[in-house]
Amino acid sequence: MNASVSRVPCTVVTGFLGAGKTTLIRNLLENAKGKRLAIIVNEFGDVGIDGEILKGCGVDTCPEENIVELANGCICCTVADDFVPALDQILSRTPRVDHILIETSGLALPKPLVQAFQWPTVKSRVTVDGVVAVVDGPALADGRVASDMDALQAQRAADVTLDHDDPVEEVFEDQIACADLIILSKSDLMDAAGSERANAVIGEHVARAVKVVPTAQGKVDPSVLLGLGLAVEDDIENRKTHHDDELDHEHDDFDSFVIDIPSIANPDELAKRVALAAEQENVLRVKGFVEVGGKPMRLLLQAVGPRVNHYYDRAWTAEDDRRSRLVVIGLKGLNRPAIERILAG
Repeated sequence: MNASVSRVPCTVVTGFLGAGKTTLIRNLLENAKGKRLAIIVNEFGDVGIDGEILKGCGVDTCPEENIVELANGCICCTVADDFVPALDQILSRTPRVDHILIETSGLALPKPLVQAFQWPTVKSRVTVDGVVAVVDGPALADGRVASDMDALQAQRAADVTLDHDDPVEEVFEDQIACADLIILSKSDLMDAAGSERANAVIGEHVARAVKVVPTAQGKVDPSVLLGLGLAVEDDIENRKTHHDDELDHEHDDFDSFVIDIPSIANPDELAKRVALAAEQENVLRVKGFVEVGGKPMRLLLQAVGPRVNHYYDRAWTAEDDRRSRLVVIGLKGLNRPAIERILAG
């Protein structure tokens, strides 16, 4: 399903302590290009630090009052007590925020949090645009899920509200299982062999078609992470976890370009070609408007890897340029001619 345009999109950023979540979010703030952002920070054990890092960005489109810190423990265990009031606080802001980022505790399970977006009082106002899991590349390469396992255990011991005493490996697997994109952080600190080992660990636990994006210093083009339009709350039950039976910076590592394609006859056939381009040419995102022959409505297409959504968003107007244009985003070295051939059919 696709999110209603009247609801505020939220991106859930999960990952262990030290994986690089705050660095990633700070980079998003500094490259927001006018988008009004708000942040809910829940890094228990470092409360005050992450919030201050983000508040120190000095970004006009995310003022300090739009950064809400939750200090009462793991967000997935205190959803009703902490998350919903924080959401109410943010949604009352004027001017209205365009996008909400939620930085979870390193021990948080994403699924219970996303399930809260199904509550009627929440679902009518916000939607989960996507779940992003940040994983520590060098730690995975060395056979660990976090760089400082002692700090992670100390965080667990300090959180008296935590009601899931699981092995950290299971928490890692749950975070990966719910992810729409996986950010492999600190890629500049790994050699080719280390990167291969880290990706192999991720591959053991990814059950769906999810792209892995290597990053250094959290530098990811915001268009890769925001505006996915996935309405994850409508799909969350299909993401199997260990707890299903319980309750203007440059981004040199990315290529992007616009492709003009002919008017199409069948949106489903185009969706298949977009999925094929993602599989064969390492495309991360495709988005754009398409003219469908004989239809007065404009087709909006969005893809995250091989998962493609499309729907008619409105009628074409006399002022519109009715060309079919798709923005393609991927890792450096995209083969544009090959992608053009696939998308043009």
